[in-house]
Parts: sequence; structure tokens; C-alpha cells
Amino acid sequence: MTNINLPGPVVTGLLSRHPLLQGLPSGMAAEVAAELLRGASPLRAQAGQVLFGEGDEAFHYLLIESGQAEVVRYSYNGDERVFRVFEPGQLMAEAAMFMPHGRYPMQARARSALSGWRLCRHQLHDACRRWPDLALTLLAAFSKSLYDQVNKVDWMTSSSASERLANYLMGLLERQGSTVTLPLNQRQLAAHLGIRAETLSRLLNDWQAHGYISGRRRQWAVQDPVHLSRLATTARRPF
Repeated sequence: MTNINLPGPVVTGLLSRHPLLQGLPSGMAAEVAAELLRGASPLRAQAGQVLFGEGDEAFHYLLIESGQAEVVRYSYNGDERVFRVFEPGQLMAEAAMFMPHGRYPMQARARSALSGWRLCRHQLHDACRRWPDLALTLLAAFSKSLYDQVNKVDWMTSSSASERLANYLMGLLERQGSTVTLPLNQRQLAAHLGIRAETLSRLLNDWQAHGYISGRRRQWAVQDPVHLSRLATTARRPF
């Protein structure tokens, strides 16, 4: 559902604080944010609502104002894989604005009641032409994402299930603290880690029995971060 509301100072400030704009020269972030928000339309969605489908034409990228969204893909056998969860203040699908086929490569949906803004592809292209620093910052972000994915593929083909789970939990630990909330359910997490759901369940039970972690479902406390860090070490590269 949309209406004729226009982005105000709060939304402009939210976008100005995004890392993509924070890397610009001093004083430029607010000006660029205002330009990117020209022609933006409000987005409101309920939990589970599809925001765009895999293969849809990619005319807009999204700024999340409140709530959460996720991007997912379905395998040929129907298994669902969640690739990323987006939080307030984050941009979503900006890379799709530059794909030569002009389509979204994944489906996006709201994880919870969500509000945000649809930002126009052509405004982003025009802004990159006007401000080369923005284009360079975008290029750096895309390059880092590619590098991370190359590392992830290498890691997924050379690591054990326990190393992958330890690395994932340690990443959550750095962002959330000693008590972590899994953003995915256990079946989705198993698919994300490239392991069977039964293997994930067995690992969580074994680690609880050994006192490394405690909790259930999506709420877990890391009791022995030293042990998990040791398992996760091989996933960490020097740069």
C-alpha cells in the first residue's frame, strides 16, 4: 500500500548515515541523500508479504525504515534458502540496479511489519554520473561483497559443519553480545550453512551437553567463546 507521502528530514538523515554515503567527502552525504530520495515512494508491508519477486524487472531498490526484510531463493527441490536479513537503515537490492539483465536475482519479503521507501534506479544512475565519489564507493562495496562471496564458497567447500556453525555464531556474537538471537530458523540456518538440518540439530545438542552454548530454538548464550573461536579461526582471512 502506498500514499503520496514524501521523504522528510528523518528519512534523509537515515539515508545520509548509511555507510555508502558516509564514505563521501564532508558535507556531501545530505545532498546526495536528498537527490537519491527524489521520486521515492513509501512502502508498507506485513510479515510474509513479497516485496519483489525473483525475475521481476528491477526498477527500485529499498531503504528499510523499520522492521526487517529478507532475500530468499528456492532450490529446484523446493528448499528455501535465506541469503540475507536486512535491518532498519540498510539499503536493499542496490546491486540489482546495475545488473545488465535488469531483473532482481532473488525474491524479497518482509520478515515483520515493515516500512520503508522505494528508491528509483534512474536516480541512482544519475547520482553516480554527477558524483564520481559515490560511484567509486558503490564499486568498493560491490567488490567487497564479491570478495566475501568468493571466501564463502571456498570456506563452504573446505570446512566442516562444526567449523561453519562456530564461525556463524561468532559473527553473531560480535554484533549482538554473549546472548544471540538467530535471524533464521534452524532449517533455514542449515541451508545457509550448507549442512543437513539433522546435522545442525545434533551439533547444537552436543555443544549444549559440553557446555559450549545454552538455549533453544533461536535464543542462545555462548558459554565458551574461546572454544568456538578456535573452531572458527580457519574461516578468518588476514585481510
